[in-house]
Amino acid sequence: MRTDKEYLQAIAQTQKKLRDLNERGSDAVGGNVLEFMDSILTPEEKTKSNLRVALIGELIKARQEKGISQKKLEELSGVKQPIIARMEKGNTDPQLDTILKVLAPLGKTLAIVPLEAENK
Repeated sequence: MRTDKEYLQAIAQTQKKLRDLNERGSDAVGGNVLEFMDSILTPEEKTKSNLRVALIGELIKARQEKGISQKKLEELSGVKQPIIARMEKGNTDPQLDTILKVLAPLGKTLAIVPLEAENK
């Protein structure tokens, strides 16, 4: 089983590799794969994927900053530890109330903010 530190490292490495591939474009190994993925995903799917990655990353980061295990978060939030684990792995599409229950003990919530200028 992976540790939270390993998850954050994997997310950071993946983001770095994607930035590198995007900078090098078709000269990069796998550049054509990115173009292919870009061609089959709708803008909405890309936005949803990016949002999920950001949300999961922030959830893991907040839990680690508080020094709270998934089991302790279960006790504090009422959300079962296996559900928290699936959320952190990105293996589930949790309901909004589940996300809010998990974020509250971490001192976090969701906010509605304007989209960045590049997304307009």
